[in-house]
Amino acid sequence: MVHSKSSPKSWPGEQGVAHYPAKRDRDLTLPGGLLAPDGSSRLPPVASFSIAGRAVGPEHPCFVIAEVAQAHDGSLGAAHAYIDAAARAGASAIKFQTHIAAAESAPDEPWRVKFSPQDATRYQYWQRMEFPEAAWAGLLAHASERGLVFLSSPFSLEAVALLDRIGVPAWKVASGEVDTGPLLEAMAATAKPLLFSSGMSSFAALDGAIDIAHKAGCPVAALQCTSAYPCPPDKVGLNVIGQLRDRYRCPVGLSDHSGTIFAGLAAAALGADLLEVHIAFSREQFGPDTAASITIDELAELCRGAAFIRQALAHPVDKEAVARELAPLRALFGKSIVSARALAAGSRLGHDDVTLKKPGTGLPAADLERIIGRTLARDIAADQRLTEDDLV
Repeated sequence: MVHSKSSPKSWPGEQGVAHYPAKRDRDLTLPGGLLAPDGSSRLPPVASFSIAGRAVGPEHPCFVIAEVAQAHDGSLGAAHAYIDAAARAGASAIKFQTHIAAAESAPDEPWRVKFSPQDATRYQYWQRMEFPEAAWAGLLAHASERGLVFLSSPFSLEAVALLDRIGVPAWKVASGEVDTGPLLEAMAATAKPLLFSSGMSSFAALDGAIDIAHKAGCPVAALQCTSAYPCPPDKVGLNVIGQLRDRYRCPVGLSDHSGTIFAGLAAAALGADLLEVHIAFSREQFGPDTAASITIDELAELCRGAAFIRQALAHPVDKEAVARELAPLRALFGKSIVSARALAAGSRLGHDDVTLKKPGTGLPAADLERIIGRTLARDIAADQRLTEDDLV
């Protein structure tokens, strides 16, 4: 359960960036003496869930969403090509946007950015991005064949109905739709998971949206997002990832618009359960999101890096145990106190009489000052490792 914004016990999520979630679930207490819904002072565990058989949550691989959005530029063939490319790169899911111009926009919708010499109005651009229902069904089938979860953000009730008919397994809620109650209620009515981008939302708005999902019994995930294309590093908001986890106790992540893999890798290191990035075949191609996209090769690198980081976080290292395990190696690469030249029994050792050389199987280098001034009990050859028996 998520408290609504009016609840006196809703927690503000002031814990900062997330540590590895497995540890947080054991150790983290609520800030400011507030209580969790069960009356305890500890945060409840993060609730994992699955989408089309893919587990999403702290104990599972990072769920990487490759967002095509409008990068297909209205070409169904290009949309299918992106599915193949994302699958080869190792993404978990492919995501589109389902626009039905007449259902979501007025014909005089203003241009946010005048980018297209092909479209006189934004409305015409949305029309050109439309696919018929059979085409969407084909994209979903293709994604499934390639082992990808198919996602698409709806921007109208008609789009929700279309996507539900073709069997979309979860809903990706675009940042601009977090306040659209009827749209959220239509998605929540399907009982499928809702993945929320928070790029334009206050915590109060996100509280209300997630409350709609929870009242319908839908699993949720919350992604930090900044609606800037491309997003500069000082606006990425990595700190919010931990705040989202503390506040909602759900899988969390980053929907990144930086046009790099850096923010995604940083989010993975902070324990992000989901990463979403825009993709483009080339930074030279036409499209409003190209500047905020990464290439397919970069997507592959992000997927490899996120998996590497996830494995590293899942296996904390006991430094003392490792030191004990590597003691033979330390002896091999360590240094011993060695005679600098042949020395006779009875000689009193000075700094010029000894040096330090591998392997570390004799007196250790740390004993150097301790043996200076000691007397030799026997003759010592040059380059001989000293032992305690060699000294009086």
